[in-house]
Amino acid sequence: MKVKVFDESHEKDLEEVINKFISEDEPEIIDIKFSTAIAVSEEQIYCFSALIVYR
Repeated sequence: MKVKVFDESHEKDLEEVINKFISEDEPEIIDIKFSTAIAVSEEQIYCFSALIVYR
């Protein structure tokens, strides 16, 4: 079993990198964990991440 972590600042970018990984590597996906985070300082910063467990 292996894991792959993706981290992007926009949800559409996260979709793109995950779809590219799936189409190119064709892994047997066991699970996907999705998370969002936000930081507020002078501007709002978003973080969209996913951890994929696969074989």
